Amino acid sequence: MMPDLSARAASDLPALGLIVLRVDETIEHEFRQFIPSDTARLHVTRIPSGDALTPDSIAGMKDRLTGAAALLPPAADFDVVAYACTSGTALLGAETVAERVRQGVKTRAVTNPLTAAIAQIQHLGLTRIGIVSPYVASVSAPLIAAFEEAGIDVAASLSLDEDDEARVARIAPKTIAEAAREVHESADADGLFLSCTNLNTAGIREPLSAELGLPILSSNHALAWHMQSLAQ
Repeated sequence: MMPDLSARAASDLPALGLIVLRVDETIEHEFRQFIPSDTARLHVTRIPSGDALTPDSIAGMKDRLTGAAALLPPAADFDVVAYACTSGTALLGAETVAERVRQGVKTRAVTNPLTAAIAQIQHLGLTRIGIVSPYVASVSAPLIAAFEEAGIDVAASLSLDEDDEARVARIAPKTIAEAAREVHESADADGLFLSCTNLNTAGIREPLSAELGLPILSSNHALAWHMQSLAQ
Protein backbone atom coordinates (compact mmCIF):
# COMPACT_ATOMS: atom_id res chain seq x y z
CA MET A 1 0.00 0.00 0.00
CA MET A 2 1.40 3.37 -1.02
CA PRO A 3 1.87 5.94 1.78
CA ASP A 4 -0.32 9.04 1.76
CA LEU A 5 2.34 11.55 0.74
CA SER A 6 -0.11 14.45 0.52
CA ALA A 7 -1.09 14.02 4.18
CA ARG A 8 2.56 13.82 5.16
CA ALA A 9 3.32 17.05 3.27
CA ALA A 10 0.38 18.81 4.94
CA SER A 11 1.59 17.77 8.38
CA ASP A 12 4.87 19.56 7.73
CA LEU A 13 3.14 22.92 7.26
CA PRO A 14 2.89 25.41 10.16
CA ALA A 15 -0.26 24.97 12.25
CA LEU A 16 -2.20 28.17 12.84
CA GLY A 17 -5.25 28.55 15.08
CA LEU A 18 -7.75 31.39 14.73
CA ILE A 19 -10.35 32.34 17.35
CA VAL A 20 -13.05 34.25 15.46
CA LEU A 21 -15.98 36.19 16.88
CA ARG A 22 -19.36 34.53 16.35
CA VAL A 23 -20.57 37.60 14.44
CA ASP A 24 -17.52 38.04 12.20
CA GLU A 25 -18.36 37.36 8.54
CA THR A 26 -15.18 38.70 6.96
CA ILE A 27 -11.91 37.41 8.39
CA GLU A 28 -12.10 33.81 7.17
CA HIS A 29 -12.71 34.93 3.59
CA GLU A 30 -9.83 37.40 3.70
CA PHE A 31 -7.48 34.93 5.38
CA ARG A 32 -7.89 32.57 2.44
CA GLN A 33 -6.31 35.30 0.33
CA PHE A 34 -3.49 36.08 2.75
CA ILE A 35 -2.64 32.51 3.85
CA PRO A 36 -2.91 30.04 0.93
CA SER A 37 -3.73 26.48 1.91
CA ASP A 38 -0.37 25.22 0.66
CA THR A 39 1.52 27.46 3.11
CA ALA A 40 -0.14 26.61 6.44
CA ARG A 41 -2.75 24.46 8.18
CA LEU A 42 -5.39 26.90 9.41
CA HIS A 43 -7.86 25.77 12.09
CA VAL A 44 -10.73 28.05 13.10
CA THR A 45 -12.90 28.15 16.20
CA ARG A 46 -15.58 30.64 17.18
CA ILE A 47 -16.11 32.56 20.40
CA PRO A 48 -19.56 33.73 21.58
CA SER A 49 -19.85 37.49 21.14
CA GLY A 50 -22.58 40.09 21.24
CA ASP A 51 -24.43 41.34 18.18
CA ALA A 52 -23.40 44.86 19.20
CA LEU A 53 -19.78 45.87 19.66
CA THR A 54 -19.64 47.62 23.03
CA PRO A 55 -17.23 47.60 25.99
CA ASP A 56 -19.64 45.32 27.86
CA SER A 57 -19.97 42.78 25.04
CA ILE A 58 -16.20 42.75 24.56
CA ALA A 59 -15.56 42.30 28.28
CA GLY A 60 -17.89 39.30 28.22
CA MET A 61 -15.50 37.49 25.89
CA LYS A 62 -12.77 37.42 28.52
CA ASP A 63 -14.26 34.42 30.32
CA ARG A 64 -15.05 32.62 27.05
CA LEU A 65 -11.61 32.80 25.47
CA THR A 66 -10.24 29.69 27.14
CA GLY A 67 -13.26 27.60 26.16
CA ALA A 68 -13.07 28.77 22.56
CA ALA A 69 -9.35 28.00 22.38
CA ALA A 70 -9.99 24.55 23.83
CA LEU A 71 -12.17 23.71 20.81
CA LEU A 72 -9.14 23.82 18.53
CA PRO A 73 -7.79 20.32 17.75
CA PRO A 74 -5.42 19.41 20.59
CA ALA A 75 -3.17 17.23 18.42
CA ALA A 76 -2.46 19.95 15.87
CA ASP A 77 0.79 21.08 17.56
CA PHE A 78 0.10 24.78 17.02
CA ASP A 79 2.81 27.20 16.07
CA VAL A 80 0.57 30.25 16.54
CA VAL A 81 -2.95 30.85 17.85
CA ALA A 82 -4.62 34.23 17.39
CA TYR A 83 -7.61 35.92 19.01
CA ALA A 84 -9.16 37.78 16.07
CA CYS A 85 -10.53 40.93 17.67
CA THR A 86 -8.69 44.24 17.52
CA SER A 87 -10.89 46.27 19.83
CA GLY A 88 -11.33 43.30 22.15
CA THR A 89 -7.58 43.11 22.67
CA ALA A 90 -7.39 46.85 23.31
CA LEU A 91 -10.01 46.55 26.05
CA LEU A 92 -8.93 43.23 27.58
CA GLY A 93 -5.16 43.68 27.18
CA ALA A 94 -2.84 41.54 25.06
CA GLU A 95 -1.34 39.80 28.10
CA THR A 96 -4.77 38.77 29.40
CA VAL A 97 -5.73 37.51 25.96
CA ALA A 98 -2.55 35.43 25.67
CA GLU A 99 -2.99 34.00 29.16
CA ARG A 100 -6.60 32.95 28.53
CA VAL A 101 -5.75 31.41 25.14
CA ARG A 102 -2.85 29.41 26.56
CA GLN A 103 -5.12 28.00 29.25
CA GLY A 104 -7.18 26.38 26.50
CA VAL A 105 -4.65 25.26 23.90
CA LYS A 106 -0.97 24.43 23.67
CA THR A 107 0.79 26.78 21.27
CA ARG A 108 4.25 28.22 20.76
CA ALA A 109 2.97 31.77 20.27
CA VAL A 110 -0.21 33.82 20.74
CA THR A 111 -1.08 36.99 18.89
CA ASN A 112 -4.01 39.27 18.02
CA PRO A 113 -4.71 42.04 15.47
CA LEU A 114 -3.57 44.87 17.77
CA THR A 115 -0.24 43.28 18.65
CA ALA A 116 0.15 42.31 14.99
CA ALA A 117 -0.53 45.85 13.78
CA ILE A 118 1.98 47.30 16.24
CA ALA A 119 4.58 44.75 15.09
CA GLN A 120 3.92 45.52 11.42
CA ILE A 121 4.05 49.28 12.01
CA GLN A 122 7.41 48.89 13.76
CA HIS A 123 8.64 46.54 11.01
CA LEU A 124 7.83 49.18 8.41
CA GLY A 125 9.49 51.92 10.46
CA LEU A 126 6.29 53.96 10.83
CA THR A 127 5.90 56.33 13.77
CA ARG A 128 2.73 58.35 13.09
CA ILE A 129 -0.48 56.77 11.81
CA GLY A 130 -4.07 57.57 10.99
CA ILE A 131 -6.85 55.16 11.99
CA VAL A 132 -10.16 54.31 10.35
CA SER A 133 -12.55 52.11 12.33
CA PRO A 134 -16.26 51.27 12.48
CA TYR A 135 -16.37 51.66 16.26
CA VAL A 136 -18.35 53.86 18.60
CA ALA A 137 -16.26 56.30 20.66
CA SER A 138 -16.17 54.11 23.78
CA VAL A 139 -14.55 51.32 21.75
CA SER A 140 -12.20 53.41 19.60
CA ALA A 141 -10.70 55.36 22.53
CA PRO A 142 -8.91 52.33 24.12
CA LEU A 143 -7.57 51.36 20.69
CA ILE A 144 -5.99 54.77 20.16
CA ALA A 145 -4.57 54.68 23.68
CA ALA A 146 -3.01 51.25 23.04
CA PHE A 147 -1.12 52.53 19.98
CA GLU A 148 0.10 55.58 21.84
CA GLU A 149 1.24 53.44 24.78
CA ALA A 150 3.31 51.47 22.26
CA GLY A 151 5.04 54.69 21.20
CA ILE A 152 3.06 55.15 17.99
CA ASP A 153 1.51 58.60 17.50
CA VAL A 154 -2.08 58.66 16.26
CA ALA A 155 -2.24 61.75 14.07
CA ALA A 156 -5.95 61.44 13.31
CA SER A 157 -8.77 58.93 13.54
CA LEU A 158 -12.19 58.52 12.01
CA SER A 159 -14.82 56.23 13.53
CA LEU A 160 -17.93 55.31 11.59
CA ASP A 161 -19.89 55.08 14.87
CA GLU A 162 -21.32 51.64 14.13
CA ASP A 163 -21.91 49.13 16.91
CA ASP A 164 -23.97 46.53 15.02
CA GLU A 165 -21.61 43.81 13.80
CA ALA A 166 -23.95 42.70 11.01
CA ARG A 167 -23.84 46.23 9.58
CA VAL A 168 -20.06 46.45 10.07
CA ALA A 169 -19.60 43.46 7.77
CA ARG A 170 -21.71 45.26 5.16
CA ILE A 171 -19.97 48.62 5.17
CA ALA A 172 -19.07 49.18 1.53
CA PRO A 173 -15.33 49.16 0.74
CA LYS A 174 -15.97 52.45 -1.09
CA THR A 175 -17.10 54.00 2.21
CA ILE A 176 -14.00 52.71 3.99
CA ALA A 177 -11.78 54.10 1.23
CA GLU A 178 -13.45 57.50 1.43
CA ALA A 179 -12.88 57.54 5.19
CA ALA A 180 -9.22 56.66 4.66
CA ARG A 181 -8.82 59.52 2.19
CA GLU A 182 -10.40 61.91 4.70
CA VAL A 183 -8.01 60.83 7.44
CA HIS A 184 -5.07 61.10 5.04
CA GLU A 185 -6.03 64.65 4.11
CA SER A 186 -6.37 65.73 7.73
CA ALA A 187 -3.25 64.09 9.13
CA ASP A 188 0.49 64.26 8.64
CA ALA A 189 0.79 60.48 8.95
CA ASP A 190 3.26 58.00 7.45
CA GLY A 191 0.72 55.15 7.39
CA LEU A 192 -2.97 54.33 7.84
CA PHE A 193 -4.56 51.49 9.81
CA LEU A 194 -8.00 50.12 8.91
CA SER A 195 -9.16 48.58 12.17
CA CYS A 196 -11.61 45.70 12.68
CA THR A 197 -11.48 42.12 11.43
CA ASN A 198 -15.10 42.39 10.23
CA LEU A 199 -14.36 45.24 7.79
CA ASN A 200 -14.02 44.29 4.12
CA THR A 201 -10.62 45.80 3.34
CA ALA A 202 -8.70 43.18 1.34
CA GLY A 203 -9.73 44.60 -2.01
CA ILE A 204 -8.93 48.23 -1.26
CA ARG A 205 -5.77 48.07 0.82
CA GLU A 206 -3.19 47.88 -1.97
CA PRO A 207 -4.98 50.26 -4.41
CA LEU A 208 -5.35 52.82 -1.60
CA SER A 209 -1.68 52.47 -0.72
CA ALA A 210 -0.72 53.19 -4.33
CA GLU A 211 -3.15 56.11 -4.55
CA LEU A 212 -2.15 57.79 -1.29
CA GLY A 213 1.53 56.93 -1.46
CA LEU A 214 1.86 55.41 2.00
CA PRO A 215 1.42 51.99 3.65
CA ILE A 216 -2.15 50.92 4.37
CA LEU A 217 -2.47 48.33 7.11
CA SER A 218 -5.57 46.39 8.10
CA SER A 219 -6.48 44.18 11.04
CA ASN A 220 -6.74 41.04 8.92
CA HIS A 221 -3.65 41.58 6.80
CA ALA A 222 -1.52 42.53 9.81
CA LEU A 223 -2.74 39.48 11.74
CA ALA A 224 -2.06 37.09 8.86
CA TRP A 225 1.39 38.64 8.36
CA HIS A 226 2.25 38.36 12.08
CA MET A 227 1.04 34.76 12.37
CA GLN A 228 3.15 33.73 9.39
CA SER A 229 6.15 35.63 10.79
CA LEU A 230 5.86 33.97 14.21
CA ALA A 231 5.47 30.53 12.61
CA GLN A 232 8.78 30.74 10.75
